[in-house]
Parts: sequence; structure tokens; C-alpha cells
Amino acid sequence: MNARGTMQSKVVAYLAERRRAGFIMHIEGQQLTWFARFIDDTGYRGPLTIDIASRWANANRLGRRITAARRIEVLRGFARYCRSWDGRSEIPPLRLFGPGHRRLTPHIYSNAELHILMSAARQLHPAHRLRGETCAAVIGLIAACGLRIGEATALRRADVDFDHSCLQIRHGKFGKSRLVPMHPSTRKALRSYAQRRDRDPQCACSEAFFVFDRGRPAGTRHLHYAFREVRQALHRRPRGGHCRYRLHDLRHSFVCRRLERWYQQGADIDGQMLALSTYIGHAKPTDTYWYVTATPRLLSLAARRLEPLAAVGAA
Repeated sequence: MNARGTMQSKVVAYLAERRRAGFIMHIEGQQLTWFARFIDDTGYRGPLTIDIASRWANANRLGRRITAARRIEVLRGFARYCRSWDGRSEIPPLRLFGPGHRRLTPHIYSNAELHILMSAARQLHPAHRLRGETCAAVIGLIAACGLRIGEATALRRADVDFDHSCLQIRHGKFGKSRLVPMHPSTRKALRSYAQRRDRDPQCACSEAFFVFDRGRPAGTRHLHYAFREVRQALHRRPRGGHCRYRLHDLRHSFVCRRLERWYQQGADIDGQMLALSTYIGHAKPTDTYWYVTATPRLLSLAARRLEPLAAVGAA
């Protein structure tokens, strides 16, 4: 690697090495490409330094400090790579511009709200066509199994095993695969959707499980666009820190509802969290705890479990 080469050439080499190791690097690759263009356009030819990293980090359109912090996080891996063959390269400190993440309280959907969303989805234009049924089925599946939206839209026909009541997630986060068992009610709903889908002869050639009219695969972007229409059926402001209802909050809702059920059943929560983490595709339980929201019902159930201990302490 030429230390005096363009930043673009260094980024291309770094991304190629990471992808050979099995990392997709889609978002990170896009951001690093933007960084390289930003630096190369200035005419700079030299090592990656904290100064040029800071310049790009602070050049975000809205000037937000959290955006600058996230950009620094993206650059740190690339900086370590540059440092391995050019000792002049500098690795920006992790919290150079503060924390790169903050947790806004998600909206935890009630069962009534889920019914409203799915009913509204079935009314999407064009009426009585496959687009609405597909959106309703995806919303229901995410709420029932806690899938990521991209995992749901990536499902193929062969990935949905009705005989064994499970889903094969082939390309989850970080490229990992897993099996996701389905509740009998979820299997029944997906089978009903598949029968409705297969009545459309134009869908026969598509390998995708979720399709729109004329056999078009239902992509993540299309689902987000449709959800912007569907969420208007929920007339109240969402609970939590976000100003709009989000598809991703269905995944948060799944985690909270599962915890509520375990508390009702008297289950060992700490032991079950490892299983839940595996089920929803997390690398470690601490990632799953990020999804837990202190809803009034969850707090009430947790407090009841502590009542015997409080009584012993009082005695």
C-alpha cells in the first residue's frame, strides 16, 4: 500500500480485505467512501490523522455532535488498518465528540394497535390486491417473531417450513443464519397468506415469500413506504421519544411482551434472556437488554416478583 496514495484507494483496499473476511460492510463502506471523497477533493495525500478525521466528522449537514461521534466510530476500524502498514496514521479516540449512540424510548405497541395497523394495511391502494395483504402479513410476522424488517423481506419460499413450523433466516445481521420457531397461530397466518399469494398466477415465478402485485418481491424500502400510510390509522401521538410510529418498534414490542409473559409464568428471566437473545439474532444478551422498555405493565409484574422478598425484609 502506497502511503502517499489517495484515500479512496486505501478505503477500497480496506473494504476488500474486510469483505474477504465475511463482513458485508454496506453502511460502513458507503460512509468510508464519502470520507475518502471528502479528503481527496481537498488534494490531501498523506496518512489518516485525527485532524482530517475531525474535519470530515464535523462536516455533516446539520452539524450534529452525535453524527460526528458516529462518523468517528466508523473511521476507527479503518484507522487501525492504516496504522498496520503506516505508523504515521492516528486512531481517533472513541469518544472524541462524545457518545455515538443514544436510546430514545421506543413505542411499545398494544394488541389493539397491532390490529389497527394490520387492518389499515389490508386497505392499502390498490384495494383488495396483494400489496395490502403482504404488508399486513409482514407486520404480523415481525410482531409475532421479533424479526428485523430486512430479515422478513428477505425470506424465500424455501425458508418458510410449515411442516416443522420454523423460519430459516439465512442472512441476518453480520451475515449470521438461524432457525426461528413459529407459534402455531403464526404458522396458520403465514399459510393463509401463502394461499392468497399463490392464487395470483404472476407470483408463481417469484422465489420471494412476500410479494406485491405482479409478483414483485416486497423490499424493505417498499414496506417502509407503505408503513408511512398505514401508521396514519393510529391517530394519537406515539408513546416514547420518537415523533412517529416506526416499524422497528414492533421488534421492541416483541421483546417486552415476551418478558411480560415470562414474569406471569414465574420463569427465570436471566436464564431466558440468553434464549431470547439467540432467537432474535443478537450476539450477546446485553444487546437484547437494549430492547427492554420499562412499560407500566412490565414494571408491575416485576414488582410483584419482589413482594415476597420485601415481606421477608420487613419481618
